Amino acid sequence: MNATEPTPTRTTDLDPSLPEPTDAETAAPEPSGPPPRPLTEDEVAAILAREQIGVLATIKRDGLPHLSNLLYRWDPRERVIRFSTTTDRAKTHHIRRNPNAALHVSGGSPWSFAVAEGAAELSEPTLVPGDTTGLELLDMLPTEFRPADPSTFLAQVVAEHRVIIRLRVSRLYGTSLAVPTD
Repeated sequence: MNATEPTPTRTTDLDPSLPEPTDAETAAPEPSGPPPRPLTEDEVAAILAREQIGVLATIKRDGLPHLSNLLYRWDPRERVIRFSTTTDRAKTHHIRRNPNAALHVSGGSPWSFAVAEGAAELSEPTLVPGDTTGLELLDMLPTEFRPADPSTFLAQVVAEHRVIIRLRVSRLYGTSLAVPTD
């Protein structure tokens, strides 16, 4: 073939003795399962409110994601997700360098998920038991994890150099598949 001849686009263009493909051979394949359904923002917010553990993605220096399983607290009114961490963790350093982050949360089945994206910020570390950061950390605890004596908890978070990651959510999305459970 030289540069002036058209480029073959079908098998029969290469070998005219071959039969033309049938409609069945050229048709799009049948779907292998139920189609994905985008979740509404309200459905995503409901997953964030119901679940308590997700995977936080921050961005490493090389541009690749860093993933951390974390307990979180969702505030739908403020559209903020809060996480407790320490000043020496990799995610803390990543957020200082690049605040873009996302939280992935399973929707209660392997066929559903929610994602919250936004800019993350870090609180000041808690330095004195009962300071603003320490009280916010105490407030973030699920009821079943609240200590009988908060003073012990507040002293512990100071010793651990705890900070709060606040993910200010700018985008919510998710998907669900209607997969039979039988």
